[in-house]
Amino acid sequence: MKIILLFSLVLFIIIMGNSAVAQTLKKKPNVLFIIVDQLRYDALSIGGNTIIKTPNIDRIGRQGVYFKNNYTPMAVCAPARASIFTGRTVEHTGMLNNELAYHPQPGVMPQQTYDELLTTAGYVAEYYGKYHSTPDHTAVYQNPEKLTSKGMPIIGAGMEQHFKDYLKKHVPEQPAKSGDYLDAFSGRYYTPNPLDKHFNETPSTSKIYTQPDYHGRLNIPAEYTLTAMQAKETIEALERLKDKAFSLTCSFHFPHAPMLPAGKYYQMYEPKNMPVPVSIKDDMKNSPYKNANARLNNMEYADTAKIKYMISDYYGLVKEVDDWVGKILDKLDELKITNNTIIIFTADHGEMLGSHGLREKNVFYEESAHVPLMISYPKVIKPNTVVDHYTSNIDLFATIFDYTGQGTPPSDGQSLRDLIEKKPSPRPNYVVTEWDFRGDVEPNYMIIKDGWKMFIPETATSPVMNALYNLKDDPFEMNNLLGNNPNQAKYAGKVNELKGNLLEWLSKNASKHINGVKDRMIVKN
Repeated sequence: MKIILLFSLVLFIIIMGNSAVAQTLKKKPNVLFIIVDQLRYDALSIGGNTIIKTPNIDRIGRQGVYFKNNYTPMAVCAPARASIFTGRTVEHTGMLNNELAYHPQPGVMPQQTYDELLTTAGYVAEYYGKYHSTPDHTAVYQNPEKLTSKGMPIIGAGMEQHFKDYLKKHVPEQPAKSGDYLDAFSGRYYTPNPLDKHFNETPSTSKIYTQPDYHGRLNIPAEYTLTAMQAKETIEALERLKDKAFSLTCSFHFPHAPMLPAGKYYQMYEPKNMPVPVSIKDDMKNSPYKNANARLNNMEYADTAKIKYMISDYYGLVKEVDDWVGKILDKLDELKITNNTIIIFTADHGEMLGSHGLREKNVFYEESAHVPLMISYPKVIKPNTVVDHYTSNIDLFATIFDYTGQGTPPSDGQSLRDLIEKKPSPRPNYVVTEWDFRGDVEPNYMIIKDGWKMFIPETATSPVMNALYNLKDDPFEMNNLLGNNPNQAKYAGKVNELKGNLLEWLSKNASKHINGVKDRMIVKN
């Protein structure tokens, strides 16, 4: 009798064990989406940077796939994010500028986001950090803390106040010291460096500037920065969601302006040792971006001494993000859910950081449009996979649904799985990036293919200069082969090829601008 009972018990354990294994195998994969604001592709060691070391962010690419040639749908926050969330072109979302994220208009971003669709399939979604998209789509998130006004999570426009409340709770306010100024973003004081517009002012005459004008050291402990807060909230969410199928986003604000690292991250990289961009003294005489980003009113970003402070600040902020990404990944390992979690790391756009004497983004130059992308999913994606093919963040929507197995909702992108698995792919090897902000008063389309890159406006009649760069010979985009170039006719064949590819893309996406591009004369006779 004892033998029979013992055999029955062993059989029960085996059955239950196999059942548990089967349940684990059947469990929906989690999605952890880490997005960073204003991180250029070459500010990571995996992207070739030899000064800053980013082992934790690199870890995602090393244990999965790293995309070498990935681009933003549009080089500004809200439009880029709307395309990532919905898999639709900027023209289709209607999110043409950042203002529409704070003051939504009817018909803007009518599509459902991937999180809204995943929750209908049984996922629990939470989001921490910068949202910067239409707030109507945030009702899906199950964050424990809500804004009292609409019951929405503390993201989007509520992020800054949330951070100020967090500091008030954890960090006693300190009076300003001589030479310090108030950072409106955090509500705390900072010490400016020579690039900051406050640097040579006196407090009695100081002005209020915009975020990109702030450079220096934020006078709070490093463990209570905005990056630390956003990462800690993500880690707490992992603890809470570990036994559920979740879609969790950690959206870091930094290294976006105000560029004010705190504690050890300030001048972690000595300014005097920072490399000056090769193109910083570009005269821009044959560029459509000569006046971009108020360049002529902000000539300090073409100052070879001052720009080193910005690069130092930027690298410090990136390093802080890397440290906290490491803690997030360690928590996944501790909870033993790494193998069943799709981890995506990317940025909405890059940062010029003095290249061409420019700051911020908003342009098609590599520093602004080329962004990092890594995806890890240990159960499925082989480690140390590298994709050279041109890709876009607009493809992430379809990729998420492909790997989660939750259907194939319509989108303008295409799953990256064929590239990851090195399978034959019907996708064209080019990428198009849009700029729909103000119409045809600046370049509206960028297409990149085989190392050739072209910018043109969306109409036939626009006076905006056309541009063509051969990145293999001119990686810093200082020699426009069109525009005022008297020898531009020799590039007519390449221009017609790229124009044909652009028209193909516009046709596929039913663009209203196709006729303007078709009629555009790009090469002068």
